[in-house]
Amino acid sequence: MDKTIQVIINDIKETVTENTTISQLIIRYKEGDADLIVEHNGRFVYPRKYEEIILSHDDRIEFINPNFGG
Repeated sequence: MDKTIQVIINDIKETVTENTTISQLIIRYKEGDADLIVEHNGRFVYPRKYEEIILSHDDRIEFINPNFGG
């Protein structure tokens, strides 16, 4: 069985498997906006880093959709 960790995504505590990357989260939460902005622990993440960043327990992720709204 895969080990899990707790992370906070858009202010909601979630459980994910260890070694989850930001890219995997984007897929899991269907964040397909081409203009998506991602923050990891309060810092902007460049899209080229999504595959490299592995989440740790209690990390905070914010998905920001700048085109959302009207």
